[in-house]
Amino acid sequence: MLSQEQTEALFKVLDESTTTLQAALSTSYLDAFVETGDNLLNGQVQVEDGRPDQETVAKLTDLYQQADWQSFDSETVRRAVQLAMLKAIRIDEIQANHQLTPDTIAYIMGYLVTRLEKGKSHLTLLDLTVGTGNLLTAVISQLRGVVTGKIDAYGVDNDDSMLAIAQTSSDLQRVPVELVHQDALERLLVPASDLIVADLPIGYYPVDDNAVNFHTAAKSGHTYVHHLLLEQAMNQLTPGGFGVFLVPSQLFQSEQAPNLLKWLPNNAYLQGLLNLPSELFANVNAQKAILILQKPGAGAKQVEQVMLGEFPSFKDQSAFQKFVAEIVQWEEQNLLTDRT
Repeated sequence: MLSQEQTEALFKVLDESTTTLQAALSTSYLDAFVETGDNLLNGQVQVEDGRPDQETVAKLTDLYQQADWQSFDSETVRRAVQLAMLKAIRIDEIQANHQLTPDTIAYIMGYLVTRLEKGKSHLTLLDLTVGTGNLLTAVISQLRGVVTGKIDAYGVDNDDSMLAIAQTSSDLQRVPVELVHQDALERLLVPASDLIVADLPIGYYPVDDNAVNFHTAAKSGHTYVHHLLLEQAMNQLTPGGFGVFLVPSQLFQSEQAPNLLKWLPNNAYLQGLLNLPSELFANVNAQKAILILQKPGAGAKQVEQVMLGEFPSFKDQSAFQKFVAEIVQWEEQNLLTDRT
């Protein structure tokens, strides 16, 4: 069976079993998905207080036997989980900041970091806003091909329902990830990291008493949470470590940008800012970019030529591949000269 066929077969099982449990337990699609994931991992349908009933248990048992998911590779499983999450967004009407990072964007972010971490004998990786874990596990999948030793992966989120999805997803993929339920702007309960990736939430951080501990905090009122998270990430990185973030394209043009620009020069090297194709977003204000920051130390230096640009349309494969080739050349000439 081809990988795409395996993905579709597993999604069919995940979706039908989740929908069945959703009706039987009168719960959300997301909660039912976590339940069906637990059933698959435990090899049996869990029954509490007579729910689900025996007829439903028999139906679920039959469904689970239709996909030999344990023989599928982690990417096949991740893609099937992603399809289920895309349905959950529609069914449960999930807010924008909780929606998963699209595969195309996750792959680009992963491709950028594989070249930076190639040949490492050990890597500590953190997603500061892990959500459902799609970005983190997609990046791990790509890094496994270039990191020669162990990857210690961590994910932080303040939403326990999102972490439950991330745990189910990583367990089904057989990708070890340590997930921590906490405010990512409090003192982090994870080790210093060589690499941080994050699809940063957009909005205001409500805890002003904590925000004042950051240089990027607004002088008055609430602070943009993505500004604070960028500062937190730089504090958490090991010297010379990279942070690769999905941020608003207008990051440096907002009314709070001066604080960010004042903090940046002494705390991080801005190595690249790549706008994603405008066609992916409803309007120019919603457009996102990939930001590459590097923590000073361990021989790191500010590149002379910051990588700035906008990806061409993903529909124009020739132009897209040419742009990616230019990024690769830039990485080799500017970021990898002292690392080879």
